Amino acid sequence: MEVRAATPDDQQAIMEIAERSLQASYTLSPGTIEGTVHQWYDDDEYAEKVDREDMLFVLAEHEGEPVAFTETVIHDDETGADLLWLHVHPDYRGEGIGSDLFDAVRDRLREQGITQLRGRVLSMNEVGNTFYKQRGFEKVGEGEVEIDGSPYTEALYLEAEPEGLEPRTTDDGQTVYIDHDDVDKGSAGPFHVVYTDETREEKYGYHCGKCDSLANAMDAMGRIECGECGNSRKPTRWDAAYM
Repeated sequence: MEVRAATPDDQQAIMEIAERSLQASYTLSPGTIEGTVHQWYDDDEYAEKVDREDMLFVLAEHEGEPVAFTETVIHDDETGADLLWLHVHPDYRGEGIGSDLFDAVRDRLREQGITQLRGRVLSMNEVGNTFYKQRGFEKVGEGEVEIDGSPYTEALYLEAEPEGLEPRTTDDGQTVYIDHDDVDKGSAGPFHVVYTDETREEKYGYHCGKCDSLANAMDAMGRIECGECGNSRKPTRWDAAYM
């Protein structure tokens, strides 16, 4: 996947991705969706978005085809930003493109010294709300966005503060410590390193943030898979068995 800034030549691709994404994610009428896409991405609006210095308008391509994009507005104080929309074409969902694009946007913001990212997603979008929760974000409030002349409620998410060590008793009565500051991204939720002691000297295993289970082992290639829910982290080193 290639991630790059959107250009004026991407307008039609952006409009198609937005329309197909809205159709797949929301129970909005076809007329509302069509009107919304034109409201946000007609010639004048699109040209303004591409040129705005306070916006990251980023496009993801798969094998040369535009498949996803994000709109992120940087706050006036340049310490925070709002991710307004993350649209993935429904034909390419389930392949990790949305997660990779989200991570790429967050990395670009951090390179600019922007440390706080707030996510905005319509409250009716269960998948979108779950997306933020699985990435360690917490709902902090609600806002409102106008879509084709009507107001809709948005959920606002902020990345949760690190929680440090959490003691947990295993089934055999042993006390172990989940390190919420040490996070690895999984396919369906985060993994946290689990230690046998509070000094973090001896590892016990891993905690699955998706189903809250313990003792998920890592293989020799660095792959982690939860035996309860199937959440997994790709190998950190590759050989022919994983290609």
